[in-house]
Amino acid sequence: MLDELRQIAIFAKTVDHGSFRGAAKALQLSPSVVSHHVGQLEESLGTALLYRTTRKLSLTPDGERLLESAHDMIEAAESGLHHISNRSNRHSGVLRLTVPAVFSTSALIGHIAEFALEHPKVDLSLDFSEVRRDIIADGFDIAIRAGDMQDSTLKAQKLFEFDRRLVASKAYLKSHAIPKSPNDLSDWDWIELAPVRGKKIEFRKARKRQTVKSLNTRISASSAQAIAQLARAGVGLAVVPALIAEPVVKAGKLEYVLPDWTIDPISVFAVWPSNAPKDGLIKHLVNFLKAKQ
Repeated sequence: MLDELRQIAIFAKTVDHGSFRGAAKALQLSPSVVSHHVGQLEESLGTALLYRTTRKLSLTPDGERLLESAHDMIEAAESGLHHISNRSNRHSGVLRLTVPAVFSTSALIGHIAEFALEHPKVDLSLDFSEVRRDIIADGFDIAIRAGDMQDSTLKAQKLFEFDRRLVASKAYLKSHAIPKSPNDLSDWDWIELAPVRGKKIEFRKARKRQTVKSLNTRISASSAQAIAQLARAGVGLAVVPALIAEPVVKAGKLEYVLPDWTIDPISVFAVWPSNAPKDGLIKHLVNFLKAKQ
């Protein structure tokens, strides 16, 4: 039984790190030893847990079921060890976060600053990027992510939602007939955010819903700030976060398009490795940020 428990822990580590080599590095074992333990576990259970290719591993249905129990087992063990160990260092250490650049001037940063002030023994490293970073491969503890969550072995906690606005310059609007509904915008020039280029945009007004299905995209950019600037230059319509749109519209440099129609908000999540301690520093920061919303 003790051997199987060890093998289950190694199996979970292999899945969390996406490879035998990654698990071996984390466990300070050789890849062949990690592979051997996973193979022994599969043999004792009489079923395959992982599909192996030269490039990646994927879970079998039995592997998915065992992984959930394996994480519960590991979390229970780590929780017990934390309760027994010296708790004075509970809120000390280093946390590395990757955050979408669009939130660099948002209330989220103020909340992270509050956490830093309350926990002077915690060192924070913040990476702001328009590119979605690989939390495991790039060595981050927490990633703040916007949009639909893809299926993954990472854990996730929804933090908040942010509104979006459709904007354009006065000069661009003067060159077009006043739109009455989103359906009138299909042949207008659009500036799209590159990571979500090609996605349908749904508008709401009371009980009505309309979708702009095929955008006439002239320009795409990886930065929400950049597409707002391009809209100011008069090259087309842009859907931008309200926190970017509001001050620019207030300054008279952009105008809202179809202001009586709303666009579905975007959910923002904190995600972190599934093998992180249940009551450790990562979860403490996630809970802190959730409580601030």
